[in-house]
Amino acid sequence: MTILFDLEPILKGDRRAIARAATLVENRRGDALLSQLFPHSGRALILGITGAPGAGKSTLVDRLVANFRADGKRVAAIAVDPSSPFTGGAILGDRIRMMQHHADDGVFIRSMATRGAMGGLAAATADMTLLFDAAGFDVVIVETVGVGQDEIDVARLATVTVVVLVPGMGDDVQAIKAGLMEIADLFVINKADHPGAERLEREIHYADIAVPVLKTVASEGKGIDELVQAVRAVPGQNRAEERWKRRMREMLRERVMEKLSWEELDLAAADVATRRRDPYTLIHDLVERFFAGKPARISD
Repeated sequence: MTILFDLEPILKGDRRAIARAATLVENRRGDALLSQLFPHSGRALILGITGAPGAGKSTLVDRLVANFRADGKRVAAIAVDPSSPFTGGAILGDRIRMMQHHADDGVFIRSMATRGAMGGLAAATADMTLLFDAAGFDVVIVETVGVGQDEIDVARLATVTVVVLVPGMGDDVQAIKAGLMEIADLFVINKADHPGAERLEREIHYADIAVPVLKTVASEGKGIDELVQAVRAVPGQNRAEERWKRRMREMLRERVMEKLSWEELDLAAADVATRRRDPYTLIHDLVERFFAGKPARISD
């Protein structure tokens, strides 16, 4: 039987209702709710902030929140943190540096634990952006955990993806060439008052990366207005079909894995490792059993 949720408190921006819904989503029990909320989504700017640890992403996000609020926009920020090895929860919790916004009803900050998810994003992050979108937030900022080039998953859900670099780390451009260049809509050289900022900018241009490069000193609020203007000027922000193609493939992959038994997969891996069975037949059998021998049809 389909569960019907009372959407009105969420759609009106009730913070307690949104917090309860966010907990459902993070615990992977929010599919029915999200299905009902989906028609109310699709209006928010989803801004992905990614880059290596130490680049100052969190300070940058804090300044962006303040800038959007000064323009009258309602802002939700999702901070994807490392998981505690003991509780599975987010180690950093609701970011202390953003506490200046805690009394602002136009700002909602949520920390999420990666819980082992790859790509710098928690498995439920995309669903969380949909929740905040439907709840009427104009901008949803997703700050990734900061694991380097593996963070390309942010592009699956972001309207605009900002890759944050910092001078003096030595391997930034190599990281760009390794994959981040494929997802960046904007590059930001943060801590641009540090030695090496000009050199880093030249290296980006020499790499023939056709992406705008901006400089900020987030700790001092410098360059934030220009960054917001650049975000709004990114062409092709209505690439919804392209983003949903990637996202639906990922959703299907996640849902299939959730239905399968990890214990059974471990046993199957042991059979493959000892050459008792081959992986191709095993995977074929699992897929056949999952769909009960019927082809998966999406449309009539």
